[in-house]
Amino acid sequence: MLLVRRLLGDVLRATRLRQGRTLREVSASARVSLGYLSEVERGQKEASSELLSSICSALDVPLSEVLHEVADQLQVEETLAAIELTAPAEPARGPLHVTNVAA
Repeated sequence: MLLVRRLLGDVLRATRLRQGRTLREVSASARVSLGYLSEVERGQKEASSELLSSICSALDVPLSEVLHEVADQLQVEETLAAIELTAPAEPARGPLHVTNVAA
């Protein structure tokens, strides 16, 4: 099952890393504990809209931009999952028989 919180955490982490900022810097600016921000980035905690707004403000990125990127990634993952579900299964292969051929 695809978890939106994991995708959201990935986008937040990627944004922070692109800016060359540490968890400590962003957590202080967002006024959220370092441990909680880390859990949000790892997709282990669901962040409230208020917390997301605070994190985005600390990252100086609009929340709508973050959510748009999450939606784009979600669409890609849903498409890949649909392809996997509809792809034909590989034909079953029987046991491999090796024949000793004398030259």
